[in-house]
Order: sequence, then structure tokens, then C-alpha cells
Amino acid sequence: MAKIIFGNHSSVLVPRQDRDSIRKFYCDVLGGSITKADPERDFVRLGKGFYIGFLYGDVPDASEFLRTARSIWLEVKSDNVEEMTKKILDSGLVRKLEVPDPHLYFQAPGGQCLRLVGIDEDMSFYEGGGTGPDVAKVKQALKRME
Repeated sequence: MAKIIFGNHSSVLVPRQDRDSIRKFYCDVLGGSITKADPERDFVRLGKGFYIGFLYGDVPDASEFLRTARSIWLEVKSDNVEEMTKKILDSGLVRKLEVPDPHLYFQAPGGQCLRLVGIDEDMSFYEGGGTGPDVAKVKQALKRME
């Protein structure tokens, strides 16, 4: 049987007018670097080898949380969660999402939803083991954000 794994590349189509805030957030706040840029796209490397291609277009702004609640959420890891939480929130570029979970959930410029966790944190709950956040409370919180 064929096998599959997730790769280390992602891309997203975002409104052209979000380019500056996307660059500021992913590079200045998260410490990423632009590996290539042209008039229609930026390639951003985060960490040692995760790449996001931002494809800029004349598309409607679909960054409201209501429109992205069923989208995939990305997880970013930090060796200093407290410092990175402060940096992310102090940037003024994100929308903090009130999810009843011990992690910071936020919406980045362009509409992507992310969760911040510790590099060495035990994330077994999110793999199906251990106890974690109350699912009913998470669903209620998401409904309030609509």
C-alpha cells in the first residue's frame, strides 16, 4: 500500500494588500526569511526548513475567522513560548483567538490560523493520547467568534 507524509512546503493565496503585514509578521515577528520574492509571490522560510509560499492576487479578503474556521490550523513552535507570545501579541498584526486551551491561538495576516506551542512540549493529546481541552468548550468558543 502506498504511504504518504506531510511535506515541509505550504502555499496560500492571499490578497495583494496584505503583503506588507504578512512580511512583517512572518519575518520580523516570527524570524522567518524571504528566500525569493517577485511581484506575485514571496517564499518565506521558517526555522530550519519549513517554507510557505504566499501567492498575492486580486482576491477577496477572506481573513475573517468565520470564513476560516474549517481551515487547517498550523502549529508553530518556540523555545521560549512566553517571549514569543508577547512578541506576537505586541506586534499588533494578529487577532488573538479565544480558544479554551492552554496555548496561544491567533490569526495571522492573510487569514491563517496558528497555535503556538513549546518545542519540547508534550503534545500527545493532539495525537490522540492523554487528556486535553474540553471539546464542548472549544466548540462554544469557536461559535462565539463567528
